[in-house]
Amino acid sequence: MSKIAICGGKSLNGEVDIQGSKNAALPILAATAMNENECELSNCPDLEDVKAALKIISYLGGRSEYGGHTALVNAAGIHKFEIPEELMGSMRSSVLFLGPLLSKFGQAVISYPGGCSIGLRPIDLHLKAFKTLGVSVEEIGGRIYCKVNKIQPNRVNLIFPSVGATENIMLLTAVSEGETVVVNAAREPEIVDLQNFLNSMGAKISGAGTETIRIIGVEKLNKVKYNIMSDRIFAATCLCAVASCGGNVVLQNVNPEHIGLITSMLSGAGCNISCGSDYVRIRSTQRLRGLGKIMTSPYPGFPTDAQALFMSALAAADGTTVFVENIFESRYKHVPELIKMGADIIVDGRLAAVTGCNYIQGASVEAQDLRGGAALIIAGLSAIGDTVVSGVRHIDRGYERIEDTFASLGASIRRI
Repeated sequence: MSKIAICGGKSLNGEVDIQGSKNAALPILAATAMNENECELSNCPDLEDVKAALKIISYLGGRSEYGGHTALVNAAGIHKFEIPEELMGSMRSSVLFLGPLLSKFGQAVISYPGGCSIGLRPIDLHLKAFKTLGVSVEEIGGRIYCKVNKIQPNRVNLIFPSVGATENIMLLTAVSEGETVVVNAAREPEIVDLQNFLNSMGAKISGAGTETIRIIGVEKLNKVKYNIMSDRIFAATCLCAVASCGGNVVLQNVNPEHIGLITSMLSGAGCNISCGSDYVRIRSTQRLRGLGKIMTSPYPGFPTDAQALFMSALAAADGTTVFVENIFESRYKHVPELIKMGADIIVDGRLAAVTGCNYIQGASVEAQDLRGGAALIIAGLSAIGDTVVSGVRHIDRGYERIEDTFASLGASIRRI
């Protein structure tokens, strides 16, 4: 298995193009399964999770090609409605094929999805919403059997603004009869991108980015070319790395509004941030300051995906930062690895208190999940001495050869 070796302590300088969004690409790829025509997706990131989604499409009977950050998908040949356990276990977002398969065939069979082990991520909200829309759900031997004769448009009240449940409802009802309303919908930018993609195929969906989404079902979807949004968590990763290591970097192909809270907090930690319509510049020339308390919450709050990134960046800051993880209950698996590198972190349930140490020391560490792995890369870049990060397969799920990105900015980093 490959590892990433880093000789830390170098500042980061230059420009980086932000890759296409993983969290937008995956529901969009699932949505292509409903279209009988070809879909061309540009700015589609070259990630293990994207490859997993394309494998599912191929297994179901569709055809796909990928190259040059463009995915061509033709789902006309899809004839299966059951996804085997090994494909479901490859990533969390495999559950997003449930809505399209139910829409297409009136039935679907899946197992519980896989992905990073960061705590319980039940699909109960998906299934409860589907029942409201007329879907029967039965679980037998760890498999979930869903059937629907005709989707019944309804008002769906989510008890929590789940991103996955919101997306699955949109995917299930885009091709249907009547109007479905989602209340307390997730508001993430990736939800807006999914709405825009579906509408570009002929769907009639409005309200994405707000708490209420309205879906007026249509009869069919049309051929489409679509450009996927940039990845705001990739941008946050680069920003935290520069904040921690020092330097002057411009992020291109980024929407500053999507990361406004991230840049504001890094400004509060001592960085100089400037923005244009599609770029963000960060300058970091001094030791960072602790930020008091950081609480994760649904968008537009502080993203849980950025928690580990900020923890790594602030591990050698002046003062203390207390993290409160409100989304997932097991998202501190990077903490023992950061402690190996000299970080002073105390965890109590969903709380993690980080008291800035004098410096981070290089060490051999292992990534346990995607964002935790990226946090270890950030720690290694700013550390004194050499760091070797194993468990790179987790990182590759969401980053296109992360070592190339930071090497282009002057870091001493390579895959071994």
